[in-house]
Amino acid sequence: MKVEEWNIEEVKPYENNPRNNDDAVEATANSIKEFGWQQPIVVDKDGVIIVGHTRLKAAKKLKLKQVPVTVAEKLTDEQVKAYRLADNKTGELGGWDFDLLNSELEDLTSIDMSDFGFDTDDIDIDNLFEDSENEEKPKVDTLTWPNRSIEISDEEVAILERLYSNWQGGEQAKTFVEWLGDSKI
Repeated sequence: MKVEEWNIEEVKPYENNPRNNDDAVEATANSIKEFGWQQPIVVDKDGVIIVGHTRLKAAKKLKLKQVPVTVAEKLTDEQVKAYRLADNKTGELGGWDFDLLNSELEDLTSIDMSDFGFDTDDIDIDNLFEDSENEEKPKVDTLTWPNRSIEISDEEVAILERLYSNWQGGEQAKTFVEWLGDSKI
């Protein structure tokens, strides 16, 4: 992979980008300030972004003149379109091991992780998903979708109610479910 420095004006956003990434721009800009560029923007042979729309917006927010770019020259038009979608979707599929996350966050003493979207003021990560191996949570109800059912406990209802209250207090450009999906909990 060859990484080149391009003038920021040469990088063209994909006009049909289906990803809503505005909420991630500030955290991405903070990441670039703190850690530098560790991932280039990936463009097609015409300079149109395949992967890295949020990084480009962050670079513009930081008023950068140049950005690192790699050109995916060997991808077909169909592969470019598929990669653009796959890159965003695969990031949604992962989850957190909250015990390990909490341990990692506790080890960070000189870096404010709220700059990168971790909001520990709203949610107490220590107690969010505490489970006792021998104790089963009381079942309250079952949430049901066409292909899945989830049992939900009193504690989980309380967590959802607290999250819903936080959502109501902020901007409501997104539905509650969209907001939950974008949150960094």
